[in-house]
Amino acid sequence: MPPKNLNMQRITDICEKTAAKLGYELCDAAMEKEPTGRYLRIYIDTETGITLDDCEKFHRAVQPSLESFDYDFLEVCSPGIDRPLKTKRDIEKSIGMLVEARLYKPVEGRKSAQGLLKEMNDDHVVLESGEEILEFSRKAVAQVRLVPDLSALDEEEENE
Repeated sequence: MPPKNLNMQRITDICEKTAAKLGYELCDAAMEKEPTGRYLRIYIDTETGITLDDCEKFHRAVQPSLESFDYDFLEVCSPGIDRPLKTKRDIEKSIGMLVEARLYKPVEGRKSAQGLLKEMNDDHVVLESGEEILEFSRKAVAQVRLVPDLSALDEEEENE
């Protein structure tokens, strides 16, 4: 049996090719063990977002190509509005947006920080929080995730 990381690379390659054919972007593919079994979760997106029909279309297209891999459940879903930034494209699209960086260990008394993403690469993550520039070693950062802007929903409620 091939090593797990080789299997995930092959799965990712298959998913990327299928996504490109259908006009989607592959955001992530992960094998996650849960009490009910092994879940192969595939996250896809487009500039305009993902619908349930998109997930079903991708599932039907990719599932036959994934039958030789060991998993119990295949889930295709949107990465969500609070998606973690994983790909270079995600990072590039998120420059200037509000993000939250979660750290492995507290740095200067904080385990997380919010701010506008200024830069993120293999070496460091730079956020602008008000007048303060926060810079963290990339190795210290567990995850960087978009902070959803729900202010439009608040405005809709006020107008009703």
